[in-house]
Amino acid sequence: MQIHFSEKQRKIVAIAAFLAVLAVMAGIFWYVGRPMLQFVSEPEQFRLWVDSHGVWGRVLFLGMVILQVVIAFIPGEPLEIGAGYAFGFWEGTLLCLLGIILGSVLVFLLVRTLGIRFVEVFFSREKILSLRFLKNKRRRNFWIFFILMIPGTPKDLLSYFVGLTNIKLFHWILITSVARIPSIITSTIGGNALGVSNYFFALLVFLITMTISGIGILIYHIICKRCQKKK
Repeated sequence: MQIHFSEKQRKIVAIAAFLAVLAVMAGIFWYVGRPMLQFVSEPEQFRLWVDSHGVWGRVLFLGMVILQVVIAFIPGEPLEIGAGYAFGFWEGTLLCLLGIILGSVLVFLLVRTLGIRFVEVFFSREKILSLRFLKNKRRRNFWIFFILMIPGTPKDLLSYFVGLTNIKLFHWILITSVARIPSIITSTIGGNALGVSNYFFALLVFLITMTISGIGILIYHIICKRCQKKK
């Protein structure tokens, strides 16, 4: 038996679903996201926790990274630094990259399903519109890759915005898989240096990363302004 809904009923269902997702996201951030960041910010305890849980420690950390991508309020850098500290450079980098890819795919599918209203849960309409030049197919994939690769750019905003374009999921996976590597590496290298008590090298890495991030943010704003003027 097929149930038919009126247009008004469909809107009510859509709004109810949207509010339910919003409530779940807020609850996850409050009860999981905040304690998670506090936990990772204590590297030695985090490493002990990972060692005591074996493979499950890796699985749970992967879930943390996915959650961080979906809940845009949660910063990713502490997790990446914690991964380098607890797992070492190579394993930490691979876990972070895999989590970011899976989280990015989940965000993409949620935005495609729920639309711009879902994006506005995390970002203002003004910020969303600042990337509207990416809806133009001409060199769009290049700009998405370039913005993701530059340290300091709003990658969470871009991850949500991409779902509003007509880019194919496969292309999005390919772009984010490669473009996110540099920013992950800088964090996990620093975290690994802290883990082996090489504090001078860790400080050097973080200072260089901060400098590059500042330059990256400047480049990003220049790109946005130039692209807006061409409209």
